[in-house]
Amino acid sequence: MLSVEGIDLYYGASHALRRVSLTARKGEVTCILGRNGVGKTSLLRAVCGLQPIRAGRICWEDRLLNELPPHERARTGVALVPQGREIFPRLTVLENLATGFAPLARKERKVPDEIFGLFPVLKEMLQRRGGDLSGGQQQQLAIARALVTRPRLLILDEPTEGIQPSIIKQIERIIRALAQRGDMAILLVEQYFEFARDLAASYLVLQRGEVVLSGRREEMDEATVRSYLTV
Repeated sequence: MLSVEGIDLYYGASHALRRVSLTARKGEVTCILGRNGVGKTSLLRAVCGLQPIRAGRICWEDRLLNELPPHERARTGVALVPQGREIFPRLTVLENLATGFAPLARKERKVPDEIFGLFPVLKEMLQRRGGDLSGGQQQQLAIARALVTRPRLLILDEPTEGIQPSIIKQIERIIRALAQRGDMAILLVEQYFEFARDLAASYLVLQRGEVVLSGRREEMDEATVRSYLTV
């Protein structure tokens, strides 16, 4: 389980996260919702070690992560699919996937067959440069690259952004299947409410860096949650 306890995060004098807490369990999708600029990506960056926290605790599988740098957190099974995908446009699809080998022992450095079962289009494009792929294909590549690391905590930052509806449905099916395996916790930041609602086992809503709503999916008051998402 991922446990985030009362973290504070600053950018200079700006207080971006205020005493934020959450848990994310294996076999479940935990969704983080909120308008732009409320601290969702900052929370993910804190979990991954890309932004230091001022106070609080971040624990994964009973291990305190606070002082671990990002590459060490990756070795504990944490993988991030960043907003905007951030693939390497001049590298081939296969080379992009191979960048996921970095946290793995040498004997594990191969692309699992499961990746091509989930994303068959990538197998057809292994020698194509990442920058030549469509937005939806690049998003699939970004998720596949994270899965190459064999994560036990998969973190996705707005995976539906700029993606055509058919690919969104495919990504939804893949996230659901990964959660149902039971060996992975999934932390999802998403603006598309229906996508998040349908996948979430639990959720929290951020406003101005604070948690204003949280709970289990079956207890969600959709109207109240939507009120925090509309501009």
